[in-house]
Amino acid sequence: MINKKYAQPLFMILMSLGMSVIMSGVVVAVNTGVTDGFISRWFYSWMFAFPIALIAAFTMAPIIRPLVIKIASKE
Repeated sequence: MINKKYAQPLFMILMSLGMSVIMSGVVVAVNTGVTDGFISRWFYSWMFAFPIALIAAFTMAPIIRPLVIKIASKE
């Protein structure tokens, strides 16, 4: 097990991974179809999508977290 202080960064990494896999796959399928070479096109697309998703998650989290706390704290 890892230290609890790494839970939030690990969550953001895994969430970025999962979302970038799904979104890049859907975009590639919509744009080029699920034909020969789909997996290689998907992987190529994901190689660019994952770092961008990861940077976006770590950049946006400090901005979004206080907003969510403010919205969710109202009864």
